[in-house]
Formats: sequence, C-alpha cells, structure tokens
Amino acid sequence: MSDYTQTAPAAGAVHRDQDGSVLRLTIDRPDRRNSLTPAMITELIDALTRAATDETLRVVHIAGAGTDFCSGVDWVATNSDGRRPRTGDLVRRIPHTANRLIELVHTIHLPVVCTVRGWAAGLGANLALAADFTVAATDAVFWEPFLSRGFSPDTGSTWLLPRLVGMARAKRMLLLGEKVGGSTAAEWGLIHEAVAPGELEQHSAALVSRLAAAPTVALGLSKQTIHDNQAASLPQALTHELLTLELACRTADFKEGLAAFRERRTPEFRGR
Repeated sequence: MSDYTQTAPAAGAVHRDQDGSVLRLTIDRPDRRNSLTPAMITELIDALTRAATDETLRVVHIAGAGTDFCSGVDWVATNSDGRRPRTGDLVRRIPHTANRLIELVHTIHLPVVCTVRGWAAGLGANLALAADFTVAATDAVFWEPFLSRGFSPDTGSTWLLPRLVGMARAKRMLLLGEKVGGSTAAEWGLIHEAVAPGELEQHSAALVSRLAAAPTVALGLSKQTIHDNQAASLPQALTHELLTLELACRTADFKEGLAAFRERRTPEFRGR
C-alpha cells in the first residue's frame, strides 16, 4: 500500500492513493456533499505540497466520493465554536488555507485533472476551475454562491472566471449567482469537457493516462509559462518561452522526442 494512502475518519477526509505515476485525491464526505472542513483543506494542501517534489508522480487527479465533487467550505465546521471572528481573522487565515489550495493547484508543475459530478460550489467550483483540465458530467452544476450568503467572492473566483469565460459571464455567476450546468460550462470554455454521466470515469481515465505519458518536465514548464504570460507583454512572453525552452531542451524526454521523430515512432517519455 502506498504511503499516500490514508483512512477517512467520520468527519470526512481526503483519500490519497498513488497509482503508478498518478496521485489520486478523493474528497470523502458524501453525506455533506463533500464540503470541506479546515482539516480536509489542510490535507489537500499537504498532499499537493508533497506531490510537487515527488519525482515518481506525473499527474494529480482530484475527484469527490459519491454523487458530488465538492460543495465548498463547511462554514458550520469552520465556525463550530459559535464565536464571532476577530477583526482581520479571515485576512490572517485564508491565505494559508483555501487560497493556498487554489495557488498550489494553479502553480504545481504536475498537470491537475478534476472529475466533477453533481455539485461544484464555492471553493469546490474554484478548485475545478483552477485545475488544468476538468471533465464534468453534463448534469453537473457549477455555482458561485457567495453573494447569496451575504459575502463577497473569494478563493480566486474573481481572477479565474473573467479569464475563462469573459467579464459578462463572470458577473452572471458571481453577482447574480447563476448556476451553470456541465454542458454549458463546456460550451463557455469554463471546463475542458462535459460528457454523459455514464461516460465520465472513462473520459477522465483516458485524459489522466494521456497526461501521465507526456513529457512531464516540459509540460510543467509550459503550464508555468502559459500562466506567467497572461500578465506579460509580447517581448516578455517571448523571453519567458526562451528560458523554459532552454530548460526543456536539457531533459531526457527532449532527447527521446527527437529520437522518436527521426525513427518515425511514438515517443516513450519517462518524465525526466
């Protein structure tokens, strides 16, 4: 059994299972639509932090147990003592918890795939949007419910949504609280793909396998460059590309890619 494997307590947990070069993280609290407690957020952060430096890994796959992906933060559990938060409490706490989770998914050099069925709300929605690829069931629901709860959006939603779907659609989701189905999410470009519920696991597995066979270092550098260049000028973007190209050309996978091209065969990348 992998050292990533954990047993889920009654309060919910994140199962970590390494399947070859794939780290599978399963949010396991189905009786609460996989809403995240502070401890579960910490588990996700810990798993991704460890994965970032684990050379045996090539893909991270995140899914939810049961019929839902993740319905966001469990605010009841977060405020279980019933006391009113101190002034500045959120400013001190969230950067090291929920915000850190989104940053890790966005910046880790491993590709991150999310499989979404049922609800993906609040932090759950933003976790799926921060992933490199999200495959959802056509009847899945993406929802940013912040204003309906009386507070403003968080966990990167105001950054992610305008970049993915444009300002008008972002405002529909964030200011009007419109729910977006899986099919519409795919049409908008909010996610990678929407498929029939019965085909969800098959499509996700195929995508994860494809990424696990990719040149991992070059893929991670490409992911970083794509993100960095969203705020860059064209000359800056070209410079970023040259720097990452210099690194990618020093990998064993680059040599394998050239050899496979010369020999007219499919490359067998090792993630090195």
